[in-house]
Amino acid sequence: MSLNVLLLDNVDPVCAEVFKERNIHADQRPKIELDELKKIIGKYEAIVLRSGTTVDEELLSHAENLRIIGRAGVGVDNIDIPAATSKGVLVMNTPDGNTISTAEHTCGMIIALARNIPQSVDRVKSGGWDRKKFMGTEVHSKTLGIVGLGKIGTEVALRMKQFGMDLLAYDPFTTQDHAKEIGVELVELDDLLGRSDFLTVHTPLTEKTKNMISLDVADKLKPGIRLVNCARGGIYKEEDLVPLIEKGIVAGAALDVYTTEPPTKELYETLKNPSIICTPHLGASTEEAQEKVAVQIASQISDALENKNYKGSLNSKSISLLTNDEVQPYVELAEKLGKVSGQIMPDNANNFSFEYTGICTKYSEVLTDAILKGMLSQYVSESVNLINARHYALERGFKLSETNKSDDKNYNDLITIKLGDSSEYKQISAAVFGPGDYRIVEIDGFGIELRLEGDILMYQNLDKPGMLAAVSSTLAKQDINIGALSLGREGKGSNAITAVIVDRQLNNEELDSIYKLDGVSNVKYISLS
Repeated sequence: MSLNVLLLDNVDPVCAEVFKERNIHADQRPKIELDELKKIIGKYEAIVLRSGTTVDEELLSHAENLRIIGRAGVGVDNIDIPAATSKGVLVMNTPDGNTISTAEHTCGMIIALARNIPQSVDRVKSGGWDRKKFMGTEVHSKTLGIVGLGKIGTEVALRMKQFGMDLLAYDPFTTQDHAKEIGVELVELDDLLGRSDFLTVHTPLTEKTKNMISLDVADKLKPGIRLVNCARGGIYKEEDLVPLIEKGIVAGAALDVYTTEPPTKELYETLKNPSIICTPHLGASTEEAQEKVAVQIASQISDALENKNYKGSLNSKSISLLTNDEVQPYVELAEKLGKVSGQIMPDNANNFSFEYTGICTKYSEVLTDAILKGMLSQYVSESVNLINARHYALERGFKLSETNKSDDKNYNDLITIKLGDSSEYKQISAAVFGPGDYRIVEIDGFGIELRLEGDILMYQNLDKPGMLAAVSSTLAKQDINIGALSLGREGKGSNAITAVIVDRQLNNEELDSIYKLDGVSNVKYISLS
């Protein structure tokens, strides 16, 4: 039986050549309307795409023979992975193919921004000269702040170090050893913003990174900072860029990515500002990168169709687990607990212990993968999944240990994460209570029962009358409603841990109002929404 693959979005022609060598028929349709795609997709066992095609549940309903979706590149934001997983369709990407091209483009944008290259090119081509108008600045001896020291952030650091730049980085999941190895000083985010002459970001777009740079943080920025974004649109609040430039806080910005692509009419007006340079999402647009990812994805899909190898798969473990009703709830519990731990652990921690009890001991390996996926997913720019999470953790210098226990005095089946003695919260345990009902049951020895859902405010406090009233009234003044509450304490008048589920996300100003309350400490906001 012949195998058929559909190539979309102007995937490099070498992709079809690789399939041909593997005796797989490939149809290349660089431009196709959605209605036509729905009509023909049922003929194919695999599709290859870039960012131009969106694969959602509706399209998948027409793909009765589809086995694999291959993304020739890194980002899979345009693929509904849960919907694909539920249909048993593998999703693959090529996370390494674009690294060098994107890093080089970032470096080019830094230099272009420093020396006003695009603006001066336009001026000369229009018949002008005006050398003094385009006076630039050297990058040598300037400080480059890097948010995210994954593959691309690391490659940018190595290159700009050769230009003589001083390197700072903020990445809660990079160890001091890794940073030292590449000559980067790890600092807190506010410190980085206040010391950087240039700032480049290499993180995914999450609730924590959205609008990382905006008018709200203007007072934290070093005056004259220059901003570069070749990662994800929305990390810089685009409508605030011109006001930041006009106020003299930001000297210029270089953008390759945008919240909406192509940009909206309003955004195009922003991009006309002479201190902003911009490119049309060219980070991965090199002949080498496109050829590399096309060859990689064709080889990966061919191997998978022939049941030889599943390298690059983002959901193969998830598919196998969907048929295992026993383990699936604990995988979901582990990932949620990992997300919580990732938001309460100290920055740059690298020693973690995972302890499993009861039925969890049977699946400790995959549960550790799920915990690491939850921990890393909000901070790592690559697509993190059950297959590659451990790789990314070890790459960042994590030291992991797993322990299996036969039983626990209170719970039969328990997952416990130990975050280390330097953490404000050192140990957290959770259990499955029923279908879709996952709960934290203990924090640092305090018995507590809190559903793992929504937006959670957690803090330590003195156990005395009026503490809860002070917190709840402070939240009420800001129109924040409490949906659920759990309290654990050592004894009357002693220390306590309180966790509340609130009805919406909290900003830094709202969290500060809780910090300032007498008797409250170690305030943490956790988003599971």
